[in-house]
Amino acid sequence: MRTILYIIQKEFIQIFRDKTMLPIIIALPFVQLIVLVYAATFEMKEIKMAIVDQDLSATSRKLTSKFEGSPFYQLEEFTFSMQEAQDLLSADKIDLIINISNGFEKKLMKEEKAEVQLLINAINATSAGLVNAYSSYVIADFNRNILVENLSFVTPHKLQQIKVDYSFWYNPGLNYKIYMLPGILVILITLIGAFLAALNIVREKEMGNIEQINVTPIQKYQFITGKLIPFWIIAMFELAFGLTLGKILFDIPMVGSLPLLFGFAGVYLFVALGLGLLVSTMADTQQQVMFIIFFFMLTFILMSGIFTPTESMPDWAHYVNITNPFAYFMRVIRMVLLKGSGFADISKEFFSLLAYGAIILSLAVWRYRKTA
Repeated sequence: MRTILYIIQKEFIQIFRDKTMLPIIIALPFVQLIVLVYAATFEMKEIKMAIVDQDLSATSRKLTSKFEGSPFYQLEEFTFSMQEAQDLLSADKIDLIINISNGFEKKLMKEEKAEVQLLINAINATSAGLVNAYSSYVIADFNRNILVENLSFVTPHKLQQIKVDYSFWYNPGLNYKIYMLPGILVILITLIGAFLAALNIVREKEMGNIEQINVTPIQKYQFITGKLIPFWIIAMFELAFGLTLGKILFDIPMVGSLPLLFGFAGVYLFVALGLGLLVSTMADTQQQVMFIIFFFMLTFILMSGIFTPTESMPDWAHYVNITNPFAYFMRVIRMVLLKGSGFADISKEFFSLLAYGAIILSLAVWRYRKTA
């Protein structure tokens, strides 16, 4: 135990002596957390649209006014030429064309149906889906109002509308920052911890210090443990720092138990740092480590569910995600902070990561070649 403590002490001295390390540990997460929480959003706040109104009736003006009155839409062009609007769409100057054909009001009143054409810029499929959803909702609401207005004239009794009251659990204000901040925090603490831990052993190799350590009576498990613990402590500090920052700047809810969250994070970090140490035992240069870590991290992040739910992924992706530690912690941190989930709710993920960590750390100890 004393040997491990000496290695930990040596690592902390080496970390604090490195002038480039402290900005990476403290300043970088602070800046990234603030920037990414605002930047990583799927909210559409300025949908640029062009309206082609060939009917110019009272009803068509009501529909166009409904779009103009929405805070999500910005009218860029009002024209009678469909070709002109399509040119703007092709030039990527607008996101949406609303085409109201001639005779719109007449068909709606006489035939009780009329068509509105929506042309959406779908280069970005995600944005196009949101634009379509927003626009369809506006048209559906307009349709309900028209239906009520016309039926009230012909029915002898007052038509009763169905009123729907929405209740959004866990995020009543639909604040996207509340959803994104925990996920970004998972990525930051993992990248910082895993990268630093992976680069640490390789740096020893490049500087020649590893040869001096290898001829000492230090056991392999002692060396790996001494390298792991300092970065585990730093990553836990980063988690506490990020949660504090999230509470102060974004008022992120913390419904669940923080000790439970930190307990789970501790197990998760053994897996993440173990992966970094395993890579470092196989690589000879820092450049090799960075390429390998980048490959795995990019894959794990995109499949973790930070932007899209893992439930919507194909079956093969679910099997791949069994080896993805990001997916476990991404799900748990949101469950604990936003839903107030207890240990029973996250026990499956906890024991899975516990087994995962034991395997990864055993492989890291086994793979480290020590010559006496």
